[in-house]
Amino acid sequence: MNKSENIEPASGNDSPEVSKSQRKREAHVLLELAKKLISWPEHRFKRLPMDKDLHSEVDFARHIRSHGARKRQLMTVAKMLRNRDAGPLLEAVNNIDEKNRQATAHHHHVEAWRDRLIEGSDQALVELLEQIPASNAQTIRQLIRNAGKEATLGKPPAAARKLFKLLCKTDEQSPLPPLL
Repeated sequence: MNKSENIEPASGNDSPEVSKSQRKREAHVLLELAKKLISWPEHRFKRLPMDKDLHSEVDFARHIRSHGARKRQLMTVAKMLRNRDAGPLLEAVNNIDEKNRQATAHHHHVEAWRDRLIEGSDQALVELLEQIPASNAQTIRQLIRNAGKEATLGKPPAAARKLFKLLCKTDEQSPLPPLL
């Protein structure tokens, strides 16, 4: 008989014991969550579902300026997260991050359209006007011309900003087509 066959689990339940490596990975995820919570602005921080103890510890850590003390407090917050069910908090943070990623992707899409129009591609303007016939073609053409002039003269891009805002409004009404 082998020695390993005689060993019984130390705990009374039948659930498998989590490896030390897995516990370290989970602790690292919660440490990153604690860093995020401490670095976020107040308006985002207040919307998160957390108890008063955790909220006060995170708030305290946000006001610490000394590097060593801040790091100790960060570890305290991470330990508090390990001792609680951090699932709802982690889910709320991931949802906020996902919304921010989507907003950034949308912003980049509108910027790409603006840049493509300013580069002078008449085909891009025709394609845009075909997809979104309700847009004001004359205003868009004028902003494109002015943005091109400003770029060649080295002036601040006021017309490019106006074109961006117009494209954002147009995108809210009917989505801009994907760039090819």
